Amino acid sequence: SILMGLGIAVMQPALPALLTRWLEPAQLALGSAVYMNGMLMGEFIGAGLTLPILMPLLNNSWQLTLIVWSLPALLVVALLFLPKQHALTASNSTNNKSWLPNWSDPLLWRMGFLLAVSASLFFGGNAYLSSFLEARGESHLLEAAFFWFNIAQMFASILMLFMARRWIARILPIKISLILTIAGMLGMLLFSGWLSLMFGFMLSFWAGILLILLVALPPQLRSGHEAGKLAAGAFTVSYSLSFFLPLAGGLVADWFGQASLSLWFLLLMSLPAIPLAWGFPLQNNSNKFC
Repeated sequence: SILMGLGIAVMQPALPALLTRWLEPAQLALGSAVYMNGMLMGEFIGAGLTLPILMPLLNNSWQLTLIVWSLPALLVVALLFLPKQHALTASNSTNNKSWLPNWSDPLLWRMGFLLAVSASLFFGGNAYLSSFLEARGESHLLEAAFFWFNIAQMFASILMLFMARRWIARILPIKISLILTIAGMLGMLLFSGWLSLMFGFMLSFWAGILLILLVALPPQLRSGHEAGKLAAGAFTVSYSLSFFLPLAGGLVADWFGQASLSLWFLLLMSLPAIPLAWGFPLQNNSNKFC
């Protein structure tokens, strides 16, 4: 499990660096949207098909299930040996030997905090949805809530395949997706029934858009090795916060005995990200949003 997690941790920041070496500059936005679409679709398909379909076919063996889901990785490894559009230049392969992120780079921290909002609201919503609905007497909505909350990110990734060139590396889509993500959490908390689920869908959908917009930035703003360092640093910040913030929200809910406080806590912690988005060093180009 540790090695599998390490492999994922190495792969994610490597992809932005590889895009700048494999693709033409005009293709970077679409390339980012494509690989993020694959990651989000893989998460939903893997989680959605395992219990109802795959495990019964494999005699409910979790070991065989993990092996079957691992087989596509072999195809990916084979594809890595296909010819690329760009060969590594001497400068790419010899310069910038340091692999450590530049922790003094304000862009790294800004990206990390904004990514943490997307991740903590999504993962926190998933983690506490059951106890939240149970406390409101809406346990009968739980199955539908989980389904729509998680499939929303799949819709977000599909939309980004079409809008990548217009939205990526633009400040307005980041601002709008951040505000709508936070508004989705607020609506989910304030309303009940199916209206609350609709706001949950909105939260997850725009959190997915925000995730793709931010993950796509390193190859747009840095080249090769530097893109990987920026992505690695931003992921380190975001994953650390998105682990501890939902955990702290659960502690707050336990302390006061109110399940909804876990989500209110995450909402409160996301508010400082708003001025971070407004100060992002990107083009404004509002006419490019649609």
